[in-house]
Amino acid sequence: MYPHIAITLGDPQGIGAEVAFQSVRDLKTELSHVSITFLGSEEARGHVPSEHEFIAVGTWDGTPKGAGQVAALAIEQAVTGVRKGLFHTIVTAPVHKPSLRSAGWDVPGQTEMLQKLTGSNPVGMLMAAEMTDQASPLRVLLATTHHPLREAINLLSEELLLEQIVLLSEALRSDWGIVAPKIAICGLNPHASDDGLFGDEEAIIFSPAIKRATEMGTNVVGPFPADTVFYRALTGNFDAVVAPYHDVGMAAFKTAAFGSGVNVTLGLPFVRTSPDHGTAFDIAGTRSADATSMVEAVRLAIRLTQNRFSKSSLHD
Repeated sequence: MYPHIAITLGDPQGIGAEVAFQSVRDLKTELSHVSITFLGSEEARGHVPSEHEFIAVGTWDGTPKGAGQVAALAIEQAVTGVRKGLFHTIVTAPVHKPSLRSAGWDVPGQTEMLQKLTGSNPVGMLMAAEMTDQASPLRVLLATTHHPLREAINLLSEELLLEQIVLLSEALRSDWGIVAPKIAICGLNPHASDDGLFGDEEAIIFSPAIKRATEMGTNVVGPFPADTVFYRALTGNFDAVVAPYHDVGMAAFKTAAFGSGVNVTLGLPFVRTSPDHGTAFDIAGTRSADATSMVEAVRLAIRLTQNRFSKSSLHD
């Protein structure tokens, strides 16, 4: 009775298949009690490690649009497989957003695609580095994701922050197994506004959201300045940080965990992880891609799945 993980191979023009196959080779011992099924284009069949299952979702016609279609079909069939009880968890290799769009999916990325396919709301984008050079992991939830900066600031609201704080706290409990997670909120303005000297969002948006989350039983503190909060998380003060917009969170995260981070989608009816890198068309086919992030994505997917479900609820 072990987890069954679906790994989608992403855009066939990129390094997705290479890092996916390499990851299961690197994790061979850890996968002894895990079933793996790859989903991708027919062209990848000959490279699949022999001990694992492969489902061809179509044949790539060599065009960017065709690449997007194959990548999308793999994700769609993986979600269908979870619904049918064939898989517990999905790990997704990188896709190329313009190719996805040309194939009919006008979404910023796989997170939003999975949200649409499952009808999940809310969802959250959590960047996780379980192993860092510092004393502790770094987990960063992006309160707003792929938006221009002006738009991201306008999207921030008390309700949005509260929603994301609660979503994160629930995930840390159910999937990470942290009994009483401590969450920090990263401020928006310099020095987290310094008592209103440099903006008022911390006072009128952040603090009320923190107060309401605290009243709901969530252990959340802040807002703290961006120039210290991530360091404090790395030294063990917090289990996770909520960042107000994409780049303030990603700059800190990739500085601490470049090449080894994992993207985790919160709020789905299944665990979904992905490596924290793109398709890398420039090195595709050269066998030089670093599979570390995909290794960590598969490793974390196993851990989160086992934490979320009791062994009795998993099937062969």
